[in-house]
Amino acid sequence: MNLPRIRREIADAQRYFDYVEGHPTTEGGVMALVALETSRHVYILAVSFPESYPNGMPEVHVRKPALAPSKHRYSGNRICYLHPHMWNPGRHNLTFVIKRAAKWLAKYEVYRQTGNWPGAGIEH
Repeated sequence: MNLPRIRREIADAQRYFDYVEGHPTTEGGVMALVALETSRHVYILAVSFPESYPNGMPEVHVRKPALAPSKHRYSGNRICYLHPHMWNPGRHNLTFVIKRAAKWLAKYEVYRQTGNWPGAGIEH
């Protein structure tokens, strides 16, 4: 785990988003807590960095509010903000992850309202 890079990425994300905090995990890792507001809710996300970061893609869980069953989620209720084969450690960072999570939340709200997930999807 590249801790200096994670610290830089948390500091960079704080410039773009109102609420981003870095926290240690009980397993000795690092996670970021993020608040994102839509027109309907304030969502609290937990972004967990794997030991292989930046080569491994972070996992994103919505802590609050509880999500209804929906498409585009992995086991453990991780949201599918990006297909894992598309993760590129040279191009992607925490700010990218948060932006993609915000896009996922917007689509989730449309899905909850209409029953249709907007946009294309890749089977996973």
